[in-house]
Amino acid sequence: MNDYTIDQLYDGMTENFKVVITDKMMDSFREITGDVNPLHMRDDYAKEKNFDSKVVFGMLSSSFLSTLAGVYLPGKRSLIREVDVKMKKPVYVGDELTVSGQVCDINAELNIFYIKVTITNQNGDKVLRGKMQMGIL
Repeated sequence: MNDYTIDQLYDGMTENFKVVITDKMMDSFREITGDVNPLHMRDDYAKEKNFDSKVVFGMLSSSFLSTLAGVYLPGKRSLIREVDVKMKKPVYVGDELTVSGQVCDINAELNIFYIKVTITNQNGDKVLRGKMQMGIL
């Protein structure tokens, strides 16, 4: 786990990590949220709606932004203040996602900075993009 202070961050600084989406993750997310939409549960339903198979919960994919902030940028001192994301393409069980963040717009006086975020799949397709406003404790 990183432990960056505001003074250690710089515009353009990047961090990333990879994660493979599993059925167990889907089951855990469903249990926590109660979202039983068939798009996320049934391949046949998803295929009827022109998807390759059941679609991973968009908020499950987005939840890895918490890992990006809490472990990598800035890590231990992380305080997520705001998140703005757009889900660009579907994610499927078995996809390997690369979660990436790039520091920008640092305000050392207020201990606030922004992270431009992207999540890409194993084919290099951008499945999510956005921006997070971060505080540092």
